[in-house]
Amino acid sequence: MNEIGRKYEEKAAELLEKQGYFILERNYRCKQGEIDLIGKEGEYLCFIEVKYRSGLSYGSPLEAVTKAKQRKISRTALYYLTKEGYPEDTPCRFDVVGISSNRAELIRNAFEYQR
Repeated sequence: MNEIGRKYEEKAAELLEKQGYFILERNYRCKQGEIDLIGKEGEYLCFIEVKYRSGLSYGSPLEAVTKAKQRKISRTALYYLTKEGYPEDTPCRFDVVGISSNRAELIRNAFEYQR
């Protein structure tokens, strides 16, 4: 990961912690893919994608989380749940933090599990 990516993931983690999240993992990687942040908010285990855009010419940060990216995050999350021994009924959700030059936006439950 490059320095810019690290900077904005750190900014996202700080935002999430201020909102009550407890960060469990940063840059979780396995053969299925990578998840920027994994955290807990209340009873939910949250898989969080962080997207930064310096401008909107390529769309908003949130638009950058394509269906293909959602599938990859979903598969990685399933692997994490299995590997870490979480019960099947663990409440989970997929959140996105979109960061642009002048703001950060948290979208809880940004997308559903994608097969």
